[in-house]
Amino acid sequence: MASRNASRDNDRKARIEEMRRADRARERRNRIITISISAVVVAGLVGFGAVVLNKESEEKDKKVAQAKAPVTGEKSWDVKKLTNKHVTKAVAYPMKPPVGGDHDQVWMNCNGDVYKEAIADMNAVHSLEHGAVWVTYTDKAPAADVTKLSAKVKDTPYSLMSPYKDQAGAIMLTAWGRQVTVDSADDPRVDQFFTKYVQGSQTPEPGAACTGGLGAS
Repeated sequence: MASRNASRDNDRKARIEEMRRADRARERRNRIITISISAVVVAGLVGFGAVVLNKESEEKDKKVAQAKAPVTGEKSWDVKKLTNKHVTKAVAYPMKPPVGGDHDQVWMNCNGDVYKEAIADMNAVHSLEHGAVWVTYTDKAPAADVTKLSAKVKDTPYSLMSPYKDQAGAIMLTAWGRQVTVDSADDPRVDQFFTKYVQGSQTPEPGAACTGGLGAS
């Protein structure tokens, strides 16, 4: 009798030990799986981070290159000869749209403002003095281009847009002392001009206010 009890005890202990071994083996497998998954996740995050950093670096390099490269077809004026006094009498600008000169003491709001009607040159020139890019267009500009350019301006502080009846080109971009006529909203010179001249180095007062002025989009 004692022998049978001892045998059952041994069997029970053996089963318990086997179960413990199985539990330990399962825990080891789970740890290995967890570590492997974690390693894959970390590697993925590192790789994703590298891709993002590379993309950001490429975008930065692209903008730097755009800022340095000349804009094809661009007209430029000697900014040292462009006066920038605040005046109350009307100014007869020699170019349309004007690229600088004396102007009204109040600027047009240029914090991505899109005007549906023509605006006064003298107020717009003050915006250029503050570093804004002014997008203008005639009724010959395709509606799709006007829509695309409007979206770009609305997304770009220190820019404004308005129709301009008697300018030479259907779509023109103007900054202080700089101007270019583009073929369409998709013309690569649009992005290049914005990159180069939004608060550009040729601007008399880059960073001055583009809100709190005249008009509303």
